Amino acid sequence: MAKKSLLDDVAKVQDAVKVSQEVATLRNQLATAHRVIADQQERIEQISRKRFRIGKSTAKNRNPGKTHTRVIVPDSHGCFIDKAAAAAFLSDLELLAPDEVVWLGDHIDCGGFLAEHHTLGYVAQAEYTFTDDCIAANTFIDQVQAITPKAKHRYLAGNHERRLETWCATTSLRNATDAAMLYRLFSAPAVLHLEERGIDYYDQGKFYDGCRIPGTIKLGKCYFTHGSKHGKKAADQMLARFNAPVCFGHVHKLLAASDRNVKDGELAAWCCGYLGQLQPLWRHTDPTDWVQGYAFQVVRSDGEFLHINCPIIGGKSYLVQLSERVGKA
Repeated sequence: MAKKSLLDDVAKVQDAVKVSQEVATLRNQLATAHRVIADQQERIEQISRKRFRIGKSTAKNRNPGKTHTRVIVPDSHGCFIDKAAAAAFLSDLELLAPDEVVWLGDHIDCGGFLAEHHTLGYVAQAEYTFTDDCIAANTFIDQVQAITPKAKHRYLAGNHERRLETWCATTSLRNATDAAMLYRLFSAPAVLHLEERGIDYYDQGKFYDGCRIPGTIKLGKCYFTHGSKHGKKAADQMLARFNAPVCFGHVHKLLAASDRNVKDGELAAWCCGYLGQLQPLWRHTDPTDWVQGYAFQVVRSDGEFLHINCPIIGGKSYLVQLSERVGKA
């Protein structure tokens, strides 16, 4: 019995030694794992600092002063505004909360009797009235101003607003006094109540900000105008004419063109889309290649800015989803 008890004690000691060795091995493996994790974490931090250049000097250069947001509203064409596109734009506008709003013109259509060169081709077009047009345009401006109560608004005349001034001049038989009277009653500033709204209006027949092209303004380092070129190369043509950063509407497309020169460096021109119906009756059976959208700019205190054309596809914008993803990053 004594011999068996002794053997049992030896076996227990051997088992204890074996367990102790296994524990030591596990501890060594755990320590090695901790060192590997620490090394990998340090490598990740080094890569991150290199990629994003984290540092005081870089952060200072990245944000040299206070920034603000500027939203650019392209053609909406009065009662021919697209309701789904307008709703998407208004939803984004709440998210952007801009300090400035620039209206690029053609926010009132002024068709029918005001567009003598534009022959009506369908009975449905005869149902359109100038009153309907004014109501729709005012409603859209009301909605935008309600969302941006503190923003500075600037309204550039387009060729459709110019139809009203042309009508005033021709109806008065080019009599200056009578034309001025009609203008006070029927011009775009009058029917859209821009003065009462506190919105600055820029007529196509006047010069502003030292620009040598009428109906054009300069805000910081970017020019804004309704536009005069057509087709898919409109942005290239506008950039060639301005030889400076310029944002315009008129062609109902989302376009961009870029170039460089020795004096100013990088230059670009943008057409920021369209908020009206994509297939108006006057296009008959010819499909348009128009694109709905708008633009916004993040502007630094020194006038430098980031311009973003924001498309609206099928009545939907994905700016909210993008901002959520960026917020999680």
